[in-house]
Amino acid sequence: MREETKKATFDLHTGVLAELDKAIAWGYATSKNALVEQALIKELKEIKRKNRGKLWREAAQDPVFLKDVKDVS
Repeated sequence: MREETKKATFDLHTGVLAELDKAIAWGYATSKNALVEQALIKELKEIKRKNRGKLWREAAQDPVFLKDVKDVS
């Protein structure tokens, strides 16, 4: 079953669009939509990874969290 899609419109710099066309011509994706989606998925994974790190750094400063970790260790 195909995942549902929804049309979205974005303004991109013309240089980015030109590079996008080249990447498609070189066969890196089947379409502009596919390449943009792949790039966004990759970037969003990185954002989530960075956010987890931020949350762990914050937790490492939280005395209640540190006590809980000590209590279960």
